[in-house]
Amino acid sequence: MAEPHEHVPVLLVIAAFSRHDEVLDWARQQLEEAFGPIELTSPAYEFNQTIYYETTMGPGLRKQFFVFRNLIAADCLPSTKLQTNVLEAELAGTGAYPEPRPLNLDPGLLELGKFMLATTKDQAHRIYLCDGIFAEVTLRYQAGAFEPWPWTYADYRQQVVRDFLQEAREFYKQQLRGT
Repeated sequence: MAEPHEHVPVLLVIAAFSRHDEVLDWARQQLEEAFGPIELTSPAYEFNQTIYYETTMGPGLRKQFFVFRNLIAADCLPSTKLQTNVLEAELAGTGAYPEPRPLNLDPGLLELGKFMLATTKDQAHRIYLCDGIFAEVTLRYQAGAFEPWPWTYADYRQQVVRDFLQEAREFYKQQLRGT
């Protein structure tokens, strides 16, 4: 019988999107306070692969990824998602923006073989973790690159996103080596 063992620490990646640049700046500051220094930041890009969020977030959304310097335990995904939900609600509660949801934060974990996202929505390909949070393996690492699954969100299929996650993976490998 195989014995369970401690999982190696993983890399925290949080996607933030909003139509307000100052909201993305606020998110970055709050996320650094909550999770430590950000090591890598993607360029903000147009998030126009779906209109799903327009009713609550407005048009003209921009998305950006933040990669955190400090590795975390692999079982932290649910608590991280709950923390990011609190930050979203805190900003929305200020009433400073016309949209009911001026910010969306999507935490994920990057490992050498996969990138997974946390979500509160169940689907056939998602696994329940705890506290109302599910995990989805959004990309798999195969033949030297991150590759999508049939269920992978359209923006995560983009080469620019997968290239940034490849850069994050290289940073993660360095962190695992202790350099």
